[in-house]
Amino acid sequence: MSAKDSAIDVDNPSAHIKRQSTAALTLGAIGVVYGDIGTSPLYTVKEVFLPATGVALTPENLVGAVSAIFWALMLIVTLKYVILILRADNRGEGGALALTALAANAVKHHPKLRHFLLLLGLFGATLFYGDSVITPAISVLGAVEGLEVVTPVLQPYVVPIALTVLVLLFVMQRWGTNLVGKFFGPIIVVWFLILGLTGIEQIVQTPEILAALNPLHGIHFLLDRGPLVLAAVGAIVLALTGAEALYADMGHFGRKPIQIAWMGLVMPSLALHYMGQGALLMHDATAIENPFFRMFPDDWMIAAVVLATLAAIIASQAVISGAYSMTKQAILLGFLPRMDIKYTSEQEVGQIYMPGVNWILLAGVVLAVLAFRSSSALAGAYGIAVTLTMVITTIMTFFVVHDAWKMSTPLAVAATLFFLSIDSFLFAGCIIKFFDGGWLPLVMGLTLYLVMTTWSRGRELVVETIRRDGLDLNTFIQHIDSGHTHLAKRTAIYAVANPETVPQALLHNMKHNQVLHEKNVILTVEFENVPWVSDKHRVRVERLSEHFWQVWVTFGFMNTPDVPKALKHCEPLGLDIPVFETSYFLSRETVISTPGGGMAQWREKLFSAMTRNSGGVVEFFHLPDNSVVELGTRVQI
Repeated sequence: MSAKDSAIDVDNPSAHIKRQSTAALTLGAIGVVYGDIGTSPLYTVKEVFLPATGVALTPENLVGAVSAIFWALMLIVTLKYVILILRADNRGEGGALALTALAANAVKHHPKLRHFLLLLGLFGATLFYGDSVITPAISVLGAVEGLEVVTPVLQPYVVPIALTVLVLLFVMQRWGTNLVGKFFGPIIVVWFLILGLTGIEQIVQTPEILAALNPLHGIHFLLDRGPLVLAAVGAIVLALTGAEALYADMGHFGRKPIQIAWMGLVMPSLALHYMGQGALLMHDATAIENPFFRMFPDDWMIAAVVLATLAAIIASQAVISGAYSMTKQAILLGFLPRMDIKYTSEQEVGQIYMPGVNWILLAGVVLAVLAFRSSSALAGAYGIAVTLTMVITTIMTFFVVHDAWKMSTPLAVAATLFFLSIDSFLFAGCIIKFFDGGWLPLVMGLTLYLVMTTWSRGRELVVETIRRDGLDLNTFIQHIDSGHTHLAKRTAIYAVANPETVPQALLHNMKHNQVLHEKNVILTVEFENVPWVSDKHRVRVERLSEHFWQVWVTFGFMNTPDVPKALKHCEPLGLDIPVFETSYFLSRETVISTPGGGMAQWREKLFSAMTRNSGGVVEFFHLPDNSVVELGTRVQI
């Protein structure tokens, strides 16, 4: 799919951003964007000092570990994401697919490179689903594990309580993410304030931890690890999980509010809290069993567990909503079959609920909790997908800054190599945990990548078959117009993937019903790799003959594909489509796998199965179900 940059204006459904105050948007960004990275203190420091890392619990190592965490946040989150990558907005939108589209468009004159970047970006996008399973599991487990600090008697109840919270969270999704966000949103602000305050309390008691601000301590800490440095790095990475959300949610809040939220509250709170945990451990080594909850007085422990659980729910909500949005984008870009999409808000088009995705995620989360049973065990599975996504993001950004922004080659290469070296180091620290659970997000990502590429290639083969075997539309129209076919006094709309050939539904209609409608519209729906297409560029109309028109309807991958609404824009272009006098004729393809086709036999069978189980066209394109006629056709690939 090609982006028509010069021809397409961007509708900015997030234009409400401009009408809202920066303060309101900043508050919203804190609640939605930073939930994941904000719950990392629940488990990060504890994981650094596990026996598997070989890091002894000494004051020197505490200063070094906290320094490494602090400067990782500064270099990766602040410098790379907040300052640099947030500038790479795809017409107001961010995220893996939006960045992929930008990079692919930047090298559009190099087809092979463009194709490679599209596949690489698609793989990066699939890794998000691994995060969407692991984040709710590890966040909620890490929060509920605070009950063990209250009393060891509650330890057997940690997993059942965590599962109950998670099931309730996913059940709530049907009522819309806005309900969840409004209820819990303000809590995350309180969460960050408490993170900062508890950190200050410990720093005041042990100010020696402030030496961690010197990056040399972090460098020496890593250099002194020897062969075990990667194990320590794999734990430090946990402090960075959720960094991609800054970029992915840019379309909801805008660049400036996300930057203000990070600089003004989130980063200071995290820095103070990590230093506070280090300070606590410097004078009480026994707190390593759960340093986060040991920062609270005993009287506050239950309240801390409740607050942490609510914060974990918010972190989980962010990735769940992101999974819905990512899936919708993938469908519109032609990488997944149609699925049921429910719009949960009349005001915000981005607020959707996808039942199929929701229950698959819940099943994955429940299995992850039952399989790993603790946040420490899940930490082994956490980080690989995150760091590999960071590597891919850095590669994509190079082509944006070099080919689109025209940054000088030496500067673009130097910046890319700098961040790529850090990302690769972090990834190496996580890949060693492959057999400790790290395989899970990679297997999920590769499986989804296979499914998505199979569907995309299968659709290409179907279109090629239709084009090869179909009748030329213009020749057909000339023949029909010269005849004496009976004309029905209605408008018929024929939806086709290939606008150059006669729709199969039209041929069936004439063969079986022996009738031609007075007004016949050959409709092609296109999805561009830009987020939004404005209403004024929604449709193109061409009159082919007295009784035939050709209409192209274009959507961006963030638009809602409402075809009847789009067709209302045809009237100013000379084509009136009366709502109550229009019938939609659709061809439902039955794909037949044949040996020696364009894909391996098992992939053709997989594509055929996906086609049979694809969601209905009527619901997906918001067609009036009492005006739709579906006619079957067989396609061999």
